[in-house]
Amino acid sequence: MTQTSVTRRRAQHTYPKKKILFVVSNPATLKGFPVGFFAEEMTRPFFDLTLAGHEVHLASPKGGAVEPDGFSDPESPGTQYPNDLVTIGFKHHPVFGKLMQNTVPIAEIDPRTFDAVCVAGGGGPLVTFKDDAALHELIARFYEQGKVVGLICHGTCLLLWTRLSDGSLLADGKTWTGYPDSEENMMNEALGMTVNEYTIESEARKNPKTTFESAGPLEPYAVRDGRLITAQQQHSTALFSQLVLEALSEGDA
Repeated sequence: MTQTSVTRRRAQHTYPKKKILFVVSNPATLKGFPVGFFAEEMTRPFFDLTLAGHEVHLASPKGGAVEPDGFSDPESPGTQYPNDLVTIGFKHHPVFGKLMQNTVPIAEIDPRTFDAVCVAGGGGPLVTFKDDAALHELIARFYEQGKVVGLICHGTCLLLWTRLSDGSLLADGKTWTGYPDSEENMMNEALGMTVNEYTIESEARKNPKTTFESAGPLEPYAVRDGRLITAQQQHSTALFSQLVLEALSEGDA
């Protein structure tokens, strides 16, 4: 009789309900092309957090209609991710799909009413987040009020500029990840031009007080440092969700 290996695995299905803000970039242009947020970097964590019983709200710095990057939208003619079933489901959901038509502006957000904030990446953040002092302040307020802060891919660029009330950068003393130069270089080669004039990794390495890490190009990778959770890119969203759920559930047992 052939002996086989049996694997059994259990996981938590529901969690004590928490309220989470998810921020995406407003539409912008980059090198003459329309950009926004990376679809899966919002829709996958949104799905995971909602499935766990949490309440997720969608916002953007200016409010109003938002759009995913065309290459990340599975229903766009130029998509590179036609099999992103989560995004397709989100877009056609009778409630969630409408959220992208009229996002809440961050000026109307009170961090005291939320347990966490998450930020998606995409082509828009490096263009629209850098000089957005109100967004930097919002992220700092979430962190200083003891909330979970989660940033994905180019959304982690906020760690280059977000300063706490004592003047220090939120990134100081932290270990984190984000869209690395290795992947920026792959994108530049594929498109035959330099897409972003500055990169998250190169700027992060100018700060001797912070530690930027990354896995190999396109490999799933996420880092949790206390209440700060970061993910390398769209392939890391499942890992990101797991770490956010873990952080949110602490203290509820």
